[in-house]
Amino acid sequence: MKDNCRLLTYRGHIRNHAELCAQLGVDHSLPREEREKATMLAAYKKWGGDMGSHIYGMFALAIGDGEEIFCIRDQFGTKPFYYYLTDDGELLFGTFIKDIAQSPKFKKEINKDMLQIYLSLTYVAGEDTFFKGVKKLMPGRYLVYKDGKVEITRYWVPTFKPDNSKTLEEWADMIHTTVTKQVMPQVKEASESAQAFLSGGVDSSYVLAVSDAQVTGSCGYDDERFDESPLAKQTADLLGRENVRCLITPQEYFEAVPYVMYNMEQPLADASAIAFAIACRETAKSTKICYSGEGSDEFFGGYNMYRNADRYGDELKNFYVGNTNIMKEDEKKRILKEYDPDVLPINLVRYIYEETEGLDPLTKMSDVDIQIWLEGDIYLNVDKMSEAAGLEIRMPLTDMRVFEIAAAMPSKYKVNAEQNKVAFRTAAAKVLPEEIAFRKKLGFIVPIRIWLADDRYNADVKAKFNSSYAAEFFNINEINAILDDYLGGNSDGWRKVWTIYTFLVWYEEYFVKPI
Repeated sequence: MKDNCRLLTYRGHIRNHAELCAQLGVDHSLPREEREKATMLAAYKKWGGDMGSHIYGMFALAIGDGEEIFCIRDQFGTKPFYYYLTDDGELLFGTFIKDIAQSPKFKKEINKDMLQIYLSLTYVAGEDTFFKGVKKLMPGRYLVYKDGKVEITRYWVPTFKPDNSKTLEEWADMIHTTVTKQVMPQVKEASESAQAFLSGGVDSSYVLAVSDAQVTGSCGYDDERFDESPLAKQTADLLGRENVRCLITPQEYFEAVPYVMYNMEQPLADASAIAFAIACRETAKSTKICYSGEGSDEFFGGYNMYRNADRYGDELKNFYVGNTNIMKEDEKKRILKEYDPDVLPINLVRYIYEETEGLDPLTKMSDVDIQIWLEGDIYLNVDKMSEAAGLEIRMPLTDMRVFEIAAAMPSKYKVNAEQNKVAFRTAAAKVLPEEIAFRKKLGFIVPIRIWLADDRYNADVKAKFNSSYAAEFFNINEINAILDDYLGGNSDGWRKVWTIYTFLVWYEEYFVKPI
């Protein structure tokens, strides 16, 4: 049947297109979009469900093959893919939920169970979504639909096999050689031009240093305690590149929240998502392609909490569900009107701990974040906000060839008592001064914990905490107690307030306002 197949939907960017075109007999001179679609079809005809193993890049697609529909998503989930079975057994699908929602056969209902997950993790983790019946095709999987039934196959599983034969310098050389000789030449074609997002951190600085981007964009704030843009400008000046500062004001930030939640299609309480959305809109005014540095923190041990891995030991499987876990079960039980004790975040990652049985604690933590956090938060944000702005983000460090180095690297070269991301920073130091390559991780800092307490900006937060639709899900007195505690001086409570608020903004966009 493969001779009659046709591409039904596709979004992505393929890096090894020259090699694939030669293997598959595709005309490499075709315009990029046409060439990639032809390559995807040819790859399916030749390799079927194994096609993903031959492709470097980002992709999510569906192919009609006679009576079957074949859908596949890349190994890391950089591009989203959703599907929904109607009451009469039809498969609705797309890389946006709106692709599904426009069908008259779609029944728009809230999945209340997801709220319990969201209140802990601050993002939509796992295969379910906030729309009942709408599921994500998870990373590294393909789906075959036939005769009203869906069958999902996992074509890729992250596999870690530490190789103790190499030195730190050898691992750093491997990273640098792979990024500069294999990945970067494929990330952009000669006819394309790109800019680069630049923070004060090593990831974006390294990507800039090994790229030909001449213009960089950085987020800045009037409050110098949170403003990384001077560090970014320092790096840009050192590398001889232009730096454009996007000053984000509290008013602009809060005004963007409904825009972000609507275009995200799911609530996301990552405070940096709002700043990222504003940066995407600003950057899209001057370029259509922009580099960003996602992936290396999870691959190479970049988060400060990873330095506690050995202390956690075997206990990890009982509590570690990823990068964020802000609300415990007793608190959710208290604030929610409906609470199911069987809906637990830890259930989403049990299979990952089974896969990493016998490996060291840092590897287990990294694998949870690679499989759950990256897909549910980081890549969702990058994809949705760039798409909404008309910008294409290329992430050189998110690449199977880079991951394969990380998967073979012993944890002692990722994290030690003094530093995280040791081997990666050593690689970056080949093109950056040590003070940049080994600068302490700052994260994507946003002054939200300050702004949220300011009465000039939080009126909508207070209104939504007392809205009729908040009362559908929450015990109003309990969530207002959380808000009052935060406003009364407990600044650490901002994450809980923000998580509840972003859900309510999203709910208003999709279930209260007419669409």
